Amino acid sequence: NSRLCMSSAVAGYTRSLGSDGPPCCYEDLDHCSVAFLIGTNTADCHPVLFQRLLKRKKRDPKGLTIVVIDPRCTDTAKIADYHLALAPGTDLALLHGLARLVLQDNGFDSDFIDSATEGFAAFTQTIKAWTPGKTSKFCGIAEKGLRSVARLWSRKEGILSLWSMGVNQRREGTAVVGGLINLHLLTGEIGKAGAGPFSLTGQPNAMGGREAGGLAHLL
Repeated sequence: NSRLCMSSAVAGYTRSLGSDGPPCCYEDLDHCSVAFLIGTNTADCHPVLFQRLLKRKKRDPKGLTIVVIDPRCTDTAKIADYHLALAPGTDLALLHGLARLVLQDNGFDSDFIDSATEGFAAFTQTIKAWTPGKTSKFCGIAEKGLRSVARLWSRKEGILSLWSMGVNQRREGTAVVGGLINLHLLTGEIGKAGAGPFSLTGQPNAMGGREAGGLAHLL
């Protein structure tokens, strides 16, 4: 599991945060205002977690917005408030486009960026080319949907992103994980209740296995 399923998440966490440890926990599902699911058919692959999300949505429908990023119309996508059915392989471009809109709308957290991050200027140069028009065309989605989801990030009210094998087992998986973490760093949506980048593992206690020394980049 660590060497295949989670290697992109491991590398992404380590590159961005310096440690292979998700800065979230399952209790954050009960406190987030936005659940941002990308590259995960949670209904089929993580049914217990999905039922927890559904119960929360039924209990507090206005307090939780569910966003699903997936080319397919899965059972997970069917319960989403926003389903961006992007073209396969364009998820990193989507994340760059969202980040550019957050910057454009002044939805970033300048205090957090100054105190807890580095490389902000270089990041803004990277995402500058991904205008809403270019991003929506490249990803095959409506610009209106792109802007609506970007506004959720700009609100900075507790965004929990969750991803699984659709991100981790693709060629640019590590870059996509980094792009997602960058959105959290840009908005300061990390290190507080109901917020952060949360990789959903493939098998039970894979995180524990890595903490015990079974690391993805070592034998």
